[in-house]
Amino acid sequence: MKKEAEEQHEQLAPLSADLHKWYAGNHRVLPWRGITDAYRIWISEIILQQTRVAQGYEYYNRFVSRFPDVRSLAAADDDEVMKLWQGLGYYSRARNLLTAARQVVDRFGGEFPTTYEGIRSLQGIGDYTAAAIASFAYGLPHAVVDGNVYRVLSRIYGIDVPIDTTEGKKLFAALADELLDLRDPGGYNQALMEFGALYCVPRSPRCGGCMFADRCMALATNRVEELPVKQGRTVVKPRYFNYFYVWHGADTWVRRREGRDIWRNLYELPLIETAEEQPLDVLQRSEAWAGMFRDAGRVSVSARVYACKHVLSHRIIHARFYVVETERIPQLAGYMRIPVERLGDYAVSRLTEGFLEKLSENYPSLF
Repeated sequence: MKKEAEEQHEQLAPLSADLHKWYAGNHRVLPWRGITDAYRIWISEIILQQTRVAQGYEYYNRFVSRFPDVRSLAAADDDEVMKLWQGLGYYSRARNLLTAARQVVDRFGGEFPTTYEGIRSLQGIGDYTAAAIASFAYGLPHAVVDGNVYRVLSRIYGIDVPIDTTEGKKLFAALADELLDLRDPGGYNQALMEFGALYCVPRSPRCGGCMFADRCMALATNRVEELPVKQGRTVVKPRYFNYFYVWHGADTWVRRREGRDIWRNLYELPLIETAEEQPLDVLQRSEAWAGMFRDAGRVSVSARVYACKHVLSHRIIHARFYVVETERIPQLAGYMRIPVERLGDYAVSRLTEGFLEKLSENYPSLF
C-alpha cells in the first residue's frame, strides 16, 4: 500500500520526489530557512525582491535584530527604517513594509495573518509573496511562481508563451498549482526555487548532470537559452540630475523627496534637474540657480566634479555633483539646514551615498 501511495503521489506531483531529494543535499543554509515565523519569512521575501542573497543576508540580519517582531516594526520611525534600508534600492519595499506592519497591528491585533487571503491583503504583498509566506510558515497549499519557477517550468515543459503576458501568467500559475506537492507545499516550493537559483540558471545552466535532463523539452529541442520567453522590455528613459553639496560654516542642506517619484522619503542634496546634460556655466545662468543662491553672496564651486550614471529598472540617471561654498547663508526654499556631522543620520539613495563617500576621501575637512 505504501508503495502504491508513493507511486500515486509521484503521478500527481511528478517533480516533487526528485526536487526534495536534490534540495536535501544541495540547498543553501540561510537564516530564514527552516523556520515558521511568518514575520521573519516576510522580511526575507521582501528584502530578496530585486536583491541578491549575498547582499540581502546582512540586511536581513540587521533588520530582524533591530525589529524582531511586527509590533516593533510598526512602531518604528519612518526615517530610521529608510536609513536601515539604505543601499538596497527599490525603496518602495521599505515604505510598504512599514505600512503593512501597521496594518497587521491595526487590523489583525498585532498577529501576522494566518490565511493566504489575509496575507495577500497587506500592502506590498502580491501573489508570489503571499504564497511563499503561506506555504513556508503555515504549510498551506499555495504554489509560488517567481523568476526561478518560470525558468524551470518553461524549460522542462517547453513552454514558449511569454511570461510577461496575462496568458503566460495564468498558464504558469495553473501549471505550478497542478504540480504542487500537497504533502509538503512549503518544502516543495523552496526546493523548486532553489533548483532554479543554483542549477537551472539563466545562462549556462548545468544541464549535463540535471535530474530532469531525460524529460526536459528545452534540452531535447536545443532551446534552453531561449526559454523562458519575454514579450518586451521596459523602455528606459534618461534623466539628468545636477546636485550641489552646499556648505556654509559647519552646515549643509538636504530635503526629503516627496510625491510618487523615485527615491520617495529619502533625503537628497539641492538639485537642479535638466532635460539634457548641461555644463556648469549654463546651470549658473539658469533661473533655478538664481533661486537657490540669491542673497548667498560670493558662491565658490569646486573644480572637482563627481559624475556617474545610475541605472534603475526604468530610468538611467546621469548625475553630476558639485561642491559649493557660500559667503552668506543661502535661502534654499524647501531644504533643511543641518550640521554636516549629522548628514549620516539621513537615509539617502545609493547614488548620493557614493558621492558622499568620495567627498569624505577628497574633502575630509568638510566632515
